Amino acid sequence: MTESARNRIVIAREPGGPDVLDVVSRPVPTPAPGEIRIRNITRGINRPDQIERLGFYPAPAGAPEGLGLEVSGHVDALGEGVDGFAIGDPVCALVAGGGYADWSVAPAGSVLPVPDRVSVADAAGLPETVFTVWTNVFEIGALSHGETFLVHGGTSGIGSTAIQMAKAAGARVIATAGTAEKVALCEALGADIAINYRTADFEAVVNEAGGADVILDMVGGRYVQKNINCARMSGRIVSIAFLTGSRVELDLMRLMLKRLTLTGSTLRARPLEEKARLAAAVRQTVWPWIASGQLAPVIDSRFALEDVRAAHARLDSGAHAGKILLTD
Repeated sequence: MTESARNRIVIAREPGGPDVLDVVSRPVPTPAPGEIRIRNITRGINRPDQIERLGFYPAPAGAPEGLGLEVSGHVDALGEGVDGFAIGDPVCALVAGGGYADWSVAPAGSVLPVPDRVSVADAAGLPETVFTVWTNVFEIGALSHGETFLVHGGTSGIGSTAIQMAKAAGARVIATAGTAEKVALCEALGADIAINYRTADFEAVVNEAGGADVILDMVGGRYVQKNINCARMSGRIVSIAFLTGSRVELDLMRLMLKRLTLTGSTLRARPLEEKARLAAAVRQTVWPWIASGQLAPVIDSRFALEDVRAAHARLDSGAHAGKILLTD
């Protein structure tokens, strides 16, 4: 690397739409002890990036400057004390910020080798979604073989990953989506039942199918009560986003009578040790699912880093199915 090398990153100069995103130049970051610097090939775009752009999801203290939570590329430099990786290794990583960049730094515990059957260019579509589904569906939600799993937004990055992971774990999967094409994609990914929420009442369909043991909700609003209504006895409902609002009025009688658990979580602000633990669990359980062909990132579209505004406009439109990626 030359001394004059510069790092492109993406910032939101103020809260707002995609037009507030600017590509700016910064010095190439130096990995601190315990960190790995990655020369990025691809960066994943996620809903939390959109929420941060809008001004509602500030970065945790100490996070690298700029947007972006997941990357893939090659190890470029190792901080003091890092072992198990070598310069040039193909990797993907969860980062606390600064992922929309030429170079990113990540704690070594949040870096994973690119799994078999996935290209380095596609691997950026894995970390944020896989970590999120693992911790919320399998750890918090405790989904087990033979149970019924309901996921809303079945063709989102999270949803498409959740369908495949739940099927790999032996669950029956119900998914909701907003168009006939997206319903078909849910079915192609393995959903046993896929519901067009614009033409059918998902609550009625799920209840007719016997209810759900675990529900992953990104919608919020009126869905919270409907989730309670269609959950099975001792069901677990996990909220990870609120696309239609986080403030709701609920009748909690069914929550009590069914002995339900209603909970939620975020990922970005968790301690490094917790993220490292999650990474180890994902590598042990989820990476073999990828190697066996049971799970693959679903890619909607690719945009050049300089076209980040267009990429966010695609995200805002809701028309995407799968992950939106930023490439070199």
